[in-house]
Parts: sequence; structure tokens; C-alpha cells
Amino acid sequence: MKMNPKISVIVPCYNQARFLDESLQSVLDQTYENWECIIVNDGSPDNTAEAADKWTKKDSRFRYLYKENGGLSSARNAGLEIITGDYIQFLDSDDILVNTKFSDSLNLIQEKEAIVVSNFCLFDDSDKQKLLPPFCKLSQDLLNFESILYQWDFKFTIPIHCGFFPKSLFENIRFNENLKAKEDWLFWIQIAQKNINFIFLDAPLALYRKHARSMSRDRTHMIVYQMLFYNEAEKVISNSDFKKLLLRHLDTNYNKVNELTIEIRNLKESRTFKLFLSLKKIIEDLGLLHLSKKIFRFIRKLKK
Repeated sequence: MKMNPKISVIVPCYNQARFLDESLQSVLDQTYENWECIIVNDGSPDNTAEAADKWTKKDSRFRYLYKENGGLSSARNAGLEIITGDYIQFLDSDDILVNTKFSDSLNLIQEKEAIVVSNFCLFDDSDKQKLLPPFCKLSQDLLNFESILYQWDFKFTIPIHCGFFPKSLFENIRFNENLKAKEDWLFWIQIAQKNINFIFLDAPLALYRKHARSMSRDRTHMIVYQMLFYNEAEKVISNSDFKKLLLRHLDTNYNKVNELTIEIRNLKESRTFKLFLSLKKIIEDLGLLHLSKKIFRFIRKLKK
């Protein structure tokens, strides 16, 4: 590793100017000072341009790039085209870095080329000082191609700002702009295929904002994007790995359906369910049909 390497931070922003100050402040607060930060305005309709302008005037290490809206992957790729650093740190505009993220990551790499993956915590706007446990447990044994390919979503995911990457990895890799979800997963798969070491830094140096991400909650969209992901994944992994991936997902989903079927059967056989059915019959016998229908709809929800 060369002396005093430069770190390039890429911060894509679309319609999240209200969070941008906190994210950029966490970059400014870093104990390691040789960095540049590219703020990529992905055609935001809000005041992202004004918010970014304040930071570029405050410190020349902040740079601003405007582009037409193309999505998160497109914004990250636009940043990758203009960076000048030796290492890359991604940071979504609503998340935060702990102030030793850069220095701690560099200290671990030392003379060898590697990807450092730190641990993370959650936080929310109600109490930013109170950190919450992460939504999954990261560990060194998960940082390999097989785990990332087969256990992603089922056992863990890696928030993108946990990573700290050497620039050399991006000579032939970009984020897939056809995907509006699962793009990070495909990116980590491509990275894991490279002959490079992963180093796990078991300290919560990446802070992930906890709030409703509407796209991830939209089941219909997620099914569509899951299918699109399979289509794109087939292009970057071997046929044998792709077949294994499909079989593992089919097997896991079959087991989930089987578990749900057992739960429904147990519910039907429970005393509570039988009590509801008895109550429904009594109400119908008394002629209170309207109330009975409400109760039956409630029972149907329980079954679901």
C-alpha cells in the first residue's frame, strides 16, 4: 500500500436532500483526511443541488456531479467514472459512517490488496444517539463467493457502506443498471468472484438508517426484480453455479410454504380457532349475520 493513499467516497442522492447533511458530515468528520467525496445528484426534484453546493463551498474535497435520473446503480457508476482515489467507499445519502471508518480500514489492509467489510448498526430519527442491533450478523466465514451467492437474503446481506474497496477491482465491474433492486447482491457476487481477500472488521463503523423503504416492501415489484436478477446473474456466473442457485432458492421457498402449511393446520386444530367457529355458529343462530361476517373475515385473516 502506498503512503497516504487517497479514498474516493461516492454518495448518490435522489430526493433525499433532507438526509444529505448528516451523511456528508460523517465524511468530513473522518480522522483520515486524504479523501474526495463525489456527490452524485441523480436528477433529484428536491433541493439536492443547493444542499450539495453548501458542502462544495465548505470544503474543496467535496465535488458535485449532476446527471439525468437513471437510478441508484447509474448514479454510483457515474461517480466511478470520475474518481481519482486509490480506494473506494460507497455511502448512500441517508446513511452514516463512523469517524474512524477510513483509518481503521486502511490499518487492516497494510501491504496487501483486500476488501475490508466492517460491521454495522441501525439508527433512526427518533434518537440518533441510540444505536440499534443490525438486522443480520456478519462474520468472516460469510465473506466468500459461495455464501454471498447462496445465503444472501436468507442469512445475511451486506449494506454497501460496510465495504471498503481497492480501486483496481473496478476496472471491469460496474453496478448493473438494469436492476432497480438486488443490484447490490449482483455487485457483491461479481466482487467475490475476484481472487482477492476479504477482511472482516468486527466493529460497527457503518450506520444504516432504519426507515420504511417502500420498494422493498412492495411484494409485486420484488418478485419482478427477483426474476430480473436471475436473468442478469446468469450472465456473470457459471452454468453450474446458476443451476445451484435456482435449486437452493426453490428448495428454501418450498420449505417456507411447507412450514406455513403446518402452521395453518395447527391453527385450525387449536382451541382458539374452534372457539371462534363455535361463536360464529351461535351468532348466526341468533340472526346476527352482519356481525358473523365480520368475525369470519377476522378468522380468514388469522388463517393467512
